[in-house]
Amino acid sequence: MQRIEIYSSPYCGFCHSAKRLLTSKGAEFHEIDVVKEPGRRSEMMDRAHGRHTVPQIFIGETHVGGCDELYALERAGKLDPLLAG
Repeated sequence: MQRIEIYSSPYCGFCHSAKRLLTSKGAEFHEIDVVKEPGRRSEMMDRAHGRHTVPQIFIGETHVGGCDELYALERAGKLDPLLAG
């Protein structure tokens, strides 16, 4: 399975929803809390081409985007192949 990184905030409902979907897939992910580690927000923005909202999700080298994009991949049947690498 691909390495998954998710930049998140504990106050973000979309972050919780994205993590819930990934967990339901049996996917392990590395969570980066931009509230506890505010310096990581600029890193996230660089990697996400200026996007500043959380979550920002990376699967392998692919920038998925946020929660809506993650669920769109799931609806299109493209999430499982991406997770498998």
